[in-house]
Amino acid sequence: MSRRLSNITKVVVLGVRNLKKVEAIIRPFKLDEVKIALVNAGIVGMTVSEVRGFGRQKGMTERYRGSEYTVEFLQKLKVEIVVENDQVDMVVDKIIAASRTGEIGDGKIFISPVEQIIRIRTGEKNLEAI
Repeated sequence: MSRRLSNITKVVVLGVRNLKKVEAIIRPFKLDEVKIALVNAGIVGMTVSEVRGFGRQKGMTERYRGSEYTVEFLQKLKVEIVVENDQVDMVVDKIIAASRTGEIGDGKIFISPVEQIIRIRTGEKNLEAI
């Protein structure tokens, strides 16, 4: 098989159709544990964003200068990682093990397909851009 055909086959087999984005909403104090678990598992990059939201945990009542008020949106962190399909279960397991407290509000994990990846600096696409 020619080198060019081999590269085309690689893109089709390992291409963007086999990539997933794992988004985990976690408690802020669990970030270090999650990062260490993922780095130790070979994950080389992730994006972390501060987010606010609520689910079953809803809000919480706090006191400030003698007055009670309800915080409706709780601070969380969103960790985003793009991995190949065969790494998804491992990444999910690592995130769950590192972030679970067993209490309401531990967070959620969302998995979605990745259509395309482009590295802005070089124009590289898909697996080459990770």
